[in-house]
Amino acid sequence: MKKTGTRFRDIAGFRGAVALLAAAGLTVALSGCTKIHATSPSDARAQAAAGAPGRFGTVDCRKAKCIALTFDAGPSENSARLLDVLKEKQVPATFFLLGARHIDTYPELVKRMAAEGHEVASHTWDHKILTKISEDEIREELKRPNDAIERLIGHRPTLMRPPQGRTNDTVQRVSKEMGMSEVLWSVTAKDYTTTDSALITRRVLDQASRDGIILLHDIYKGTVPAVPGIIDALKERGYVFVTVPQLLAPGKPVPGKVYRP
Repeated sequence: MKKTGTRFRDIAGFRGAVALLAAAGLTVALSGCTKIHATSPSDARAQAAAGAPGRFGTVDCRKAKCIALTFDAGPSENSARLLDVLKEKQVPATFFLLGARHIDTYPELVKRMAAEGHEVASHTWDHKILTKISEDEIREELKRPNDAIERLIGHRPTLMRPPQGRTNDTVQRVSKEMGMSEVLWSVTAKDYTTTDSALITRRVLDQASRDGIILLHDIYKGTVPAVPGIIDALKERGYVFVTVPQLLAPGKPVPGKVYRP
């Protein structure tokens, strides 16, 4: 796998700033003057049809203290170990996968993610900043991973995370056209800044809250070793781990909408 550290340090640094604003309840302007109006998991659940069953699998997040564990920019050489940990801990996750040098390099891991009950989603093909490219290029960045994922697991992803969390009206319109919802986050470990797994764990635990969406990257050396401790500590606090669709149920992700706690 090619080294991607510099690119992802820049990416995740921006994400960290956005997450801090989101945690403060502020509206985030991610591209020019465009203000992103995000739907929270609790709002998605409340907007569901009256009387809709809230149980998604074994969890009803209207009653349970739910939190979603998500991983960006894989698969990587670390993903097999991560899947072992998640299987051992019986925790589902949502994987926002990159196409170039990732999906096309580790196709068997993509298949394994789906087979073991994880949500397979898109992080674009080549990590281009969607707000800086044309509509046709946006479509290509979203279509290529969708096509590749569908070939591997038999269905197309319905969720995507825009690189650097950057979105605008154009990105949302194209996402809607392609049947995709955008998912941001509320917790970032800044795992691009350290190989200290204990520090990564503390950062996640300090920010965790009900309906939270945790952003991690399994491409970094210190991240996967931190995951068992994160899971154990949050379970001790009463959290139930769910995928992003489970977090929104009985609401369903709506194409073109942005979701963020």
